[in-house]
Amino acid sequence: MKFLLKLIGFVLIAAVVALGAVFFLPGDRVAQIAADRITAMTGRKVEMTGDTTISFYPVLGISTGATTIANADWSKEGPMLRAQSFKVGVDPLALIRGEIRITGLEAVSPAIMLERAKDGRVNWELGVEGVAPSGQSDGGSGGEARSRRLALTLDRALITDASVTMIDHAAGTRQTMKGMDLDLRWPDYEGEATFKAVLRPASEAITLDGRIGKVGALIAGRISDLRVNAATRSGKLSFDGRGSTTPELAGRLDLDLEDTSQFLAALGLGAADIPDGFGRSIRGGANVTLTEGMRLSLRDLALGLDQNQFSGAADVFLGGARPHVTAQLGAGALDLSALNASGAGGGGDGGDGGGGAVSDGWSKAPIDASAVGLADAEISLAASGIDFGGLKFGATRVLATIDRSRAVFQFKELKGYGGDVTGQFVVNNRSGLSVGGDLRAAGIDMERLLTDAAGITRFATTGQAHLEFLGVGQSIDAIMHSLSGSLSLSTGRGVISGFDLDKLMRGGKGTGGTTVFDEMSASFTMKDGDMRGDDLKMRLPLASATGKGRIGLGARDIDYVFTPVLLDGGDGKGFAIPVKIRGPWADPRIWPDIEDAIDLNFKEEKKKVEEKVKQKVEKEVSKFVEKELGVTVEEGQSIEDAIKKEAEDQVMKELFKLFD
Repeated sequence: MKFLLKLIGFVLIAAVVALGAVFFLPGDRVAQIAADRITAMTGRKVEMTGDTTISFYPVLGISTGATTIANADWSKEGPMLRAQSFKVGVDPLALIRGEIRITGLEAVSPAIMLERAKDGRVNWELGVEGVAPSGQSDGGSGGEARSRRLALTLDRALITDASVTMIDHAAGTRQTMKGMDLDLRWPDYEGEATFKAVLRPASEAITLDGRIGKVGALIAGRISDLRVNAATRSGKLSFDGRGSTTPELAGRLDLDLEDTSQFLAALGLGAADIPDGFGRSIRGGANVTLTEGMRLSLRDLALGLDQNQFSGAADVFLGGARPHVTAQLGAGALDLSALNASGAGGGGDGGDGGGGAVSDGWSKAPIDASAVGLADAEISLAASGIDFGGLKFGATRVLATIDRSRAVFQFKELKGYGGDVTGQFVVNNRSGLSVGGDLRAAGIDMERLLTDAAGITRFATTGQAHLEFLGVGQSIDAIMHSLSGSLSLSTGRGVISGFDLDKLMRGGKGTGGTTVFDEMSASFTMKDGDMRGDDLKMRLPLASATGKGRIGLGARDIDYVFTPVLLDGGDGKGFAIPVKIRGPWADPRIWPDIEDAIDLNFKEEKKKVEEKVKQKVEKEVSKFVEKELGVTVEEGQSIEDAIKKEAEDQVMKELFKLFD
């Protein structure tokens, strides 16, 4: 805005020169005088080509052809401004008073080039005889800084089909906006100006309208009342407050975005794939303050991200490589079920849990975690509940810290499934996506937790667990197949559904029914998506049990041997029947391993029988050898040794016959 006002001023001051000579000079000569005057004022070469015409009635004015204003001497990008034509109408009575009152200004297809050099210089710093860029003189010679205001007003300025190219050589960026329009009304230099504009950072138009309370103060770098409304087909926002060109802002910001992704695309920021509950639509507002150091504060914040409502305060520093956000937020029950891309169902609330069907495998849909790198942040959140789709929790207090695409969520309080969870969860997207955590749970209803997390409904108990894990991949399926870490757990009394251990150990079918146990403990290690453990111990009313095997977290299957030992109350020995559990989580096969059961329970008896049979066989063979071969098997001698000895004796006898 400040640059446009300066530019208008240059053209209009030049118009005074031209109009002063209208009665004496031809149009081309008037254009040349105007160009020379602007060149002298700005230090930039100005060229006006084409026909220059002058009108006297009904409006005193001048119209020029193609016009260019040269760029800074360090630029290699061509003219700073190029326009097909300018038209200017002025108030002759104001001219007589030494003021410029523009009744009309029209610029057709102006192309503006704005540049920032690597050393910080900008090409829009133009000198205007005593008027410094901030509205004050440089003051290099000492004394009080003073400036002369531009005696300029503008009944109406109309700019159509403008384009602006912004180049930052330090950042290596180049942005161009085309097809912009501006309708500005500014009847009093120190008074109010209203404007309407159309911007096109991308394909969709953004319409702007608003007012500036004191234009002269804003040009001079002082504070002025401001009101701006911006709208696209996908949403609108408004600001009503005060501001200056330093920049500084203070006021109320309200927004109503029906489609946030489309709104961001209209701003030229690119469409974003925003999960439901994270701001596909946004409604709310805050009291906003922006300081000269690019520090933005939001107070009395009330924000609705889809169905989720937040309140609180935030501070944002915009001057670094990435925005840095510090916020304290409160919320009611948050619905973040869109995070559950696997499609795992689950009912119940944060305290009660529930059941649900699970799909045949983890989701292979790519996970876009680029949002983790948009800003650095320290955000504390307190919510009455969180629904993650697969998992549901009650009262929650969490501190999220984001640093260079790495987010750490520290759970200060996380209630759910009848217990408490503490620890941290990490999402790292610095060089590919990885997730990890170190979590402890106490008093957790394992049935509801396992049902919601993995669809496992056969295990009901309350217990404690400690989980450390790390997974790498761009989808849930890849992460689950790469999991490594450890898990330890212990429980109190519980029930295993799906097989009846008592019935199984009495020779019946073990499927169906339930098995009650008094306590259980186990530890597992995880590698490549498989969880293995061999130290499961379980105490049952009339038995004890051990377990070992593999649980496939990636493949969602199990290969486990559960060995209960029925206690007889006598010499402490018991009857053991290994139970094999094998197959997918949803429908594993469960059966007793009779061969292993015989090995475990009748090992001594089997050994005695084998020895007895062996002796009997050897006795019968010895009789056969003695009868058929004439070989006598001595006590303690094997049949093989007896036959070998007999053969050697016969060979020796034949050798002795050769010497007889």
